[in-house]
Formats: sequence, C-alpha cells, structure tokens
Amino acid sequence: MCRRIVGHPEDALDATQEAMIAVARGIARFDGQSRISTWIYRVATNAALDEVRRQRRRPVAAEPAPERGVPSTGAAPDITKAVDARLDVDAALATLPDDFRAAVVLRDLCDLDYAEIAEILGIPPGTVRSRIARGRAALEAWFREPSPDPERLTETT
Repeated sequence: MCRRIVGHPEDALDATQEAMIAVARGIARFDGQSRISTWIYRVATNAALDEVRRQRRRPVAAEPAPERGVPSTGAAPDITKAVDARLDVDAALATLPDDFRAAVVLRDLCDLDYAEIAEILGIPPGTVRSRIARGRAALEAWFREPSPDPERLTETT
C-alpha cells in the first residue's frame, strides 16, 4: 500500500519503516474501538502521505519520462506485459492528488470497504465515495489519453 501511494520503491520502504516504528511506539495508545488492521492501515497511510509531502520538498533531477507501452527488450512477452501494466498503473496513480490516490489504493488495491476507509482517512463515507469516483475517473482518463490534466481534480466535497 505504501508503494502505491508513494510511487517510488525506496521512498515507500522508508514510509513502511516509519509506519512500523509508529505502530510499535503507539500500540499502547490503541484503544480497541476499531479493528487493529484498520488502525494499522491508518498509520501506514499517514506515513505514506507524509513521505509524499517530503518528496515534494526534495529537489528532483530532470530525466526524460519513459515512453508508455514500449516493452523492454530481453524479457519474456507475458512478463513484459505484466510489468508494463504494473508500471502503467503506478504512473497513473502518481498523477492523482494525494487524497484521491489514498482512497483509491485503500479501496481497489487493499480491498477495504468504504466505512474502513472513512475511519482510516478520518473523513465521512460520502467523501470517500466521492474521492474514489473522481480518482477512478481520472485514472480512466489517464489510460485513454497520454496526459490528463491533474489540475481539473480539485475536490469540492
């Protein structure tokens, strides 16, 4: 989950480590009003979103964007397709605003229900539904067009 929210594998490992440390340090504060898994998802989501915010403050070296859909050479075709599909999903998720990305990852990749996501993110279930719907719409547009405009995704809910 951290890798999908953060986007970069090394930074996701940092976020995961921070989440595990936070769980270990904060387990005494767990009040039992929700499932332990819901609490851990919340801690991990917060750690991943914190890492995303830290990424934005770091200078980024300019490098050309990889071309979508161009298979790497030397790999078996089925593995190449699977890797390309995963890279496309990761690239598409990276275009979403943080709030939409977290909701979509928790629902579609972690298979949590709306109530759990609402509890994890600390928002009403209606807002969860809105963020997921808008995030999915943006992902669909990304897969249709090479470069959807992320500025259109400002949330009103």
